[in-house]
Amino acid sequence: MTPRHQRNLGRRKLLFALGGAAVAAPAIAALAPHALAETSPGTGTGDSAKAGGALPVTIVNNTGSFGNGDIHVYVVGNEGGRQVRLTPEGTLAPIALSDNGADGFTDYAIGLTGTETRLSLPHMSGRIYVALGEKLRFKAVTDGNGDAALQYPAGWVTSDPSYGVLHDSAEFTYNADGMFCNTTMVDMFSVPLSIRLTGSQDQTTGTVRPGGRAAVFAALREIEEFAPLIVDDTRVIAPGHGLDAGLFPKDYLAPYIDEVWSTYTGRDLTVTTNAGTFTGRVRGDRLTFDGPAQVSFAKPSTRDVLFCDGNLAAPNDGTTGPVAAILGAGFNRSTLLSSDRQPTTDPAAFYGTALTNHYAKAVHTATEDGRAYGFAFDDVADFASYIQDTAPTGFRLTLSPL
Repeated sequence: MTPRHQRNLGRRKLLFALGGAAVAAPAIAALAPHALAETSPGTGTGDSAKAGGALPVTIVNNTGSFGNGDIHVYVVGNEGGRQVRLTPEGTLAPIALSDNGADGFTDYAIGLTGTETRLSLPHMSGRIYVALGEKLRFKAVTDGNGDAALQYPAGWVTSDPSYGVLHDSAEFTYNADGMFCNTTMVDMFSVPLSIRLTGSQDQTTGTVRPGGRAAVFAALREIEEFAPLIVDDTRVIAPGHGLDAGLFPKDYLAPYIDEVWSTYTGRDLTVTTNAGTFTGRVRGDRLTFDGPAQVSFAKPSTRDVLFCDGNLAAPNDGTTGPVAAILGAGFNRSTLLSSDRQPTTDPAAFYGTALTNHYAKAVHTATEDGRAYGFAFDDVADFASYIQDTAPTGFRLTLSPL
């Protein structure tokens, strides 16, 4: 599977992937960049088969502490430019304002039945949410185009109506080119989820090792700057959202960023992508690369690094985008000073400095395969909990013990 940072980059925002219609209460969803699957032809496993018809989906409750009656599943997203949700019967229903009940919220929950709950998934792109103990409060609203849209839960916003609900999600795109999916921790980490995708291959990712969830909480509780990101025993908020909420220092990574800028004022930084090799130095106040094209970056802020946005934004241009992705990964993994040739592909070299993305480090340590989506460019060198298949035959989402 070709690393996604070496393909044409999508914007990696769920907001974009859902047609720009996703809104989160109580404010517009400031969703972090996500690595939803590429959907263009030629991004699959190399199998030329086309995915057709509905895909069998199985939901498995392996929590050990929540019965089926206490678990609620939501499959919501976009199809053909409209916001939709999956019904228990396997059909797509458009989001409608009339779906809001007397309490002001929709009830799109799908209940679990038996040991394994089987669903049928038509072509769509979106998320599978799981809520434990209580239902999530999705609200149908009118978007800026006058169309019906859905407010998604924002577990990092204290005033969100679903803030107190134990929940998490997986992301996917299923279309004629295949199934592209991941377990995301870009926004937060709460419920251990794993995905298994069968088809031309049999692949599993995202599995949290026994005790891994508690280990994430314990590791971050020991780090002063990251401890405030822990919300009781409910979730850990990603540091970017913590920064926006005033829970994380806005200049946390500034010394490391400054040292990178200083270091590469006097020596070259080499970045290799599918487009070729780029060689850069800081000239003036910008890190400028020559190569297949000239690309340059202003010094990023801590927020830019954590969200892989702002001065590290990755346009879908095949040149600036891939270089930005590799720089974003290098900053989050703290490898830009230990190696002047990027991307670094040895995980033993990741997160080796005191100033690093300890949140991403913790969630990677918690998974059995070492893969996780701890930040938006975590797919650089294929360390994201992302799998895909151009000829899928089944998708399984397992809720693991908390």
